[in-house]
Amino acid sequence: MSTSATILFQNHHIHYYKYGEGAKTLLAFHGFGQTGPDFEPLTEALTQEYTMYCFDLFYHGKSYWNDQDTPMTKEFWKEFIDKFTQTHHIDNFSLCGFSLGGKFALATLETHPERIDKVMLLAPDGIKTNTWYSLATYPVFLKNYFKSMIVKPHRFFNLINIAKKAGLVEKGILKFASSQMNTRKKRRRVYYAWVVFKELSFNMKKMGSLINHYNISLEMFLGTHDKIITKKGMYKLLKHVKVYELHVAESGHNKLIEKVAKHLKSTKQEP
Repeated sequence: MSTSATILFQNHHIHYYKYGEGAKTLLAFHGFGQTGPDFEPLTEALTQEYTMYCFDLFYHGKSYWNDQDTPMTKEFWKEFIDKFTQTHHIDNFSLCGFSLGGKFALATLETHPERIDKVMLLAPDGIKTNTWYSLATYPVFLKNYFKSMIVKPHRFFNLINIAKKAGLVEKGILKFASSQMNTRKKRRRVYYAWVVFKELSFNMKKMGSLINHYNISLEMFLGTHDKIITKKGMYKLLKHVKVYELHVAESGHNKLIEKVAKHLKSTKQEP
């Protein structure tokens, strides 16, 4: 059971869902192509302990970024989190980020480390950035080329075929990318997400230092069959963190939330 609301902040709309009434607070950020309610399997395992706020990221669900070609800054995100936590009378809190939502968890960690108790990262983007999430940071002429794919999708699928024939990209990644580009609405979301979120990049040595200095608990979950976010790539962060928990589930990328929920439920049932 959840309630939901939309916040108007600096002319942008941010929608969120509230689950549970636990004593602690958890802010959760979903993956690409999802919405806040995609965390519902996790809420069943966590809401005895946490009150969960699951956000729709911009260009997803009911959240709306009102300045299409202007990137969201980390300062904007800091001010939003300040406003949100002040409104809800939240002091310290924990974070959860899946896939694309990992960037928002990391942005919140970077801007509010002294207030964070725990970070749960599920196959997070933002540590080892995938090529398909980075295309809009290329020079302007390429950026315009990718923008044109919204109305001329054959350009994208031509690139896919070239990449496939040349063996440049894992088949699993190509399949994921294709599934996110098969309608005009999806292609529009892909392009503007690339543009608006492109400033969410992080120095992993700095992130590790923040986690260590503030004694933030870090728990990371990965899937054995995930071709998008790999265990090897995650050591860009983990090698800088003194204490962490790493769990690898028998899962691909898209089913990881359900697998993590089952893991958390089973650990709570142990004597």
